[in-house]
Amino acid sequence: MGRGSGGLKHRPPVDRAQLERIRADTPVTRRDYLRILVTVSAGLAAGAAGVAVGLFRRHGSGTAAPAKVADRLEPGQAVAFRYPGEDDRALAIRLPDGRLVGWSAVCTHLACAVLWREEDNQLECPCHDGVFDPVTGEVVAGPPPRPLPRVELREDARGIWAVGSDW
Repeated sequence: MGRGSGGLKHRPPVDRAQLERIRADTPVTRRDYLRILVTVSAGLAAGAAGVAVGLFRRHGSGTAAPAKVADRLEPGQAVAFRYPGEDDRALAIRLPDGRLVGWSAVCTHLACAVLWREEDNQLECPCHDGVFDPVTGEVVAGPPPRPLPRVELREDARGIWAVGSDW
């Protein structure tokens, strides 16, 4: 029952007014297409360059009021907290050698959560296998393009305090 046995199906008549509207539409020329392509590409390049040099920062200036993070941390322990704002995730870590460090808990790749892995003594982003050095915040493995922003911590008799940040 193909085309040969039953003949061709009848198509509905073409509306002449519709054909005239289609013909009247100005087609996009190669020059117009290239102009659009160059304009969009330049806009994307300018936006990417702005992000790369830090013009479009999500966070504030890093001048938030001091915030208490914990009473104390034992070597190898970490605590998650919010600083400098309520939407900013951070980690305070007491390294096995006793040093106290603070980092943003937002991966610099695609903003996934960064977690402290005490058993491996490293900061990990499980989304895309990003790994950061807990001492320096530098990228050790994976796709993150930049190190983690630092959170400045101070310790006194009353506890551990977040007092500033790099972002």
